[in-house]
Amino acid sequence: MTTAEFIREYRERDIRQLALQANRFPDVDMPYALDQIQGWQIARRKLPKWAACDGVIFPPHLSMEQCSSEPTAQYKLNLAMEWTCRIESSENEVESSELRVENSAEGVDNSSEQPATLNSQLSTHNCYAPRITDLTGGFGVDFSFTSCAFAAATYVERNEQLCHIVEHNLPLLGLNNATVVCADAVEYLSTVEPQTMLFLDPARRDEHGAKTVMLADCTPDVVQLLPQLLEKSRFTMLKLSPMLDWHKAVDDLHGTVREVHIVSVGGECKELLLVLSTVVESELKVYCADLSTASDTSSLFVYTPGSSAPVVNSKLKTQNSKFVHEPNASIMKAGCFDELAAAYGVSPVSRNSHLFLSDEPVEDFPGRSFVVERVTTMNKSELRKALAGIAKANIATRNFPLTVAELRKRLKIKDGGDVYIFATTTAEGEHLLLISRKYR
Repeated sequence: MTTAEFIREYRERDIRQLALQANRFPDVDMPYALDQIQGWQIARRKLPKWAACDGVIFPPHLSMEQCSSEPTAQYKLNLAMEWTCRIESSENEVESSELRVENSAEGVDNSSEQPATLNSQLSTHNCYAPRITDLTGGFGVDFSFTSCAFAAATYVERNEQLCHIVEHNLPLLGLNNATVVCADAVEYLSTVEPQTMLFLDPARRDEHGAKTVMLADCTPDVVQLLPQLLEKSRFTMLKLSPMLDWHKAVDDLHGTVREVHIVSVGGECKELLLVLSTVVESELKVYCADLSTASDTSSLFVYTPGSSAPVVNSKLKTQNSKFVHEPNASIMKAGCFDELAAAYGVSPVSRNSHLFLSDEPVEDFPGRSFVVERVTTMNKSELRKALAGIAKANIATRNFPLTVAELRKRLKIKDGGDVYIFATTTAEGEHLLLISRKYR
């Protein structure tokens, strides 16, 4: 049995069990085969279009875990398309909420009916721009998507092994407009011709492997490269860690950021995207995108920081509200709670609780909504009555003196079930439990 045959036949097996049986397959390059099987198993969940493509080579485990998922890569493609359309042909501008979020759902389709190539998904769009260069190519997932919107694309990566892998994979994915360059990003930037778009995903760890929290500490240093980026591209897209303070990053880039995109998938904030340009002059806008999973729908909330103060509905009281709403991870990262409350007519429980109330259902709320069945204080007799018949519940604490573990121990309730208990503190300082069930 050859290595390729082994990979095809055993790719759904447990790699730990396969490693123990290595002696049975003397002609198989077992370390390579196990890397490919593990990579395919991750791709089946994270990159279904790649997993469906025969012959794709996967990198070592760490690169697979760190690469973009298909929904977030698709979002970047849609964003690149919108910006190229905006710059190249203003009369064909596309609304962001239609393009980015609706198309992002395609990225999580795990059915077997996948497009023959990544390029085929753009067959109905006429939005090609001249050139893109990805200065930090990595495994090439983001590049494979964003390059679809351009006539010519250049992938730059200093890791020679990754360059060889990407050079092998791109034709298999139907991407024949790409050039692979093994080079340092900073050195290559100084020689590159003007581009429509530059893309950077700077490394977020220092020389000791510790995570960085400042934009200037990433590699390459985007702040130092800013003049060259603006000179060499009509717009630049930066992919950053969601752990970074986006307000500080915007300040560090000296008024060149036109859009901030905070992107979540499946309830987890995945990445922060900044779009820089001196060609387009506009107010800064923040896009909070929560991309769809197999069971949920996508949402997009957009606001302009620093605009006139929103009017917040604060009349509702926690004790007699019928619905409680929990913002998604992107909203939480953005911190745009006043804007959210004003836009949807909901009332905050308190300034620091980040839960919202309403008397009526709120359609399309960017997060989860629950029907409040009971509200109780921490008084023992009240708790006993309110929790009667509840053996299991999902517990969350927001601005509350006890942790989830401490509260669960005190309430003597197991985890799980269809009951949701939100423990929080009102504006008056009262500790309450909102016992709820999902509305949608």
